[in-house]
Amino acid sequence: MQATRQQILDYLRLHRDASVKDLGRLLGLTATGVRQHLNILEQEGLVISSEQRGKVGRPPLRYALTTMGDATFPKQYDALANALIEEVRACYGSQGLQQIVRGAASRLATTDDGQELPTDGAPDARVNAIVDLLHSRGVVADWERDGDAYLLHERTCPYPEVARRNSVACAMDVAQVRQLSGMDAKLTACLVRGDTCCTYRLLPLPAN
Repeated sequence: MQATRQQILDYLRLHRDASVKDLGRLLGLTATGVRQHLNILEQEGLVISSEQRGKVGRPPLRYALTTMGDATFPKQYDALANALIEEVRACYGSQGLQQIVRGAASRLATTDDGQELPTDGAPDARVNAIVDLLHSRGVVADWERDGDAYLLHERTCPYPEVARRNSVACAMDVAQVRQLSGMDAKLTACLVRGDTCCTYRLLPLPAN
């Protein structure tokens, strides 16, 4: 990131929003110079502008970070997740950790609005719904048939640093896919193990 534009992002993260005049004072630039940098950041999807209401005449613009802009700053989610997993294991043992993992998988096995995916439709439709849900969460995924089985491929891992350190992350994903699909699920390939993707082999459960 170019130094001046990084200063703008840092300022917006600290102050939530800013005007061209605010940024001009910070950077020692003319309004034209500030706008040139802001235009580039807007084109890259890192900042967004909105009119400041309540002013006489043409409302001045104020600039703020977009979600993508905020994501450029480092987060410590992986360290937090690993610390929590290790603390749960230390306090409650492996059996207690597994119980919590199953509960977390159940929470994840819902759409973003809290609805469960239907598990009584055609298997093809259920697997398609899982892929759509994964896509909505930023995971690159697809599937194919293999005889009676369905092979669900996750091309990217949503939490690679956690999975590398704690295998329970993979166990949670298996439990989540099993619940989402309503089928038996086995992890047959894994990115953490050096495979090209995480593959879940899904088999419909026998009818009762």
